[in-house]
Amino acid sequence: MVVDDSKLARIVAGKTIAALKPDWVKVEASNAEEALQLVAEQQIDVAVLDFNMPGRDGLDLAADLRKSHPNMPIAIITANIQDEVISRARAVNATFVNKPVTEDGMAGFIEGAALRLKQARG
Repeated sequence: MVVDDSKLARIVAGKTIAALKPDWVKVEASNAEEALQLVAEQQIDVAVLDFNMPGRDGLDLAADLRKSHPNMPIAIITANIQDEVISRARAVNATFVNKPVTEDGMAGFIEGAALRLKQARG
């Protein structure tokens, strides 16, 4: 699941993930409420969340997701590289990925997520 209030950013993140894992099914949400609705309606294995969104930010959403999905791989994507943001991401066990999103920048998170999913299903 890719959550970002910018459609362009969702497209870029989605293409990046598709390049790394072409067999993964991608769903999108433009805010935290849409994301929580998607999680309630279907199986979501991985979440890539923009930090800076109107309403609830990506870290608040990550904290909510972590309560119901303690082992879900979660990445926070942002250009806001401040110690506070990084430490908040770590506090909810989320990976920090810099924007702009690139294959190189996303590869470590996606490969780690794929391994965790494989082990969980193994």
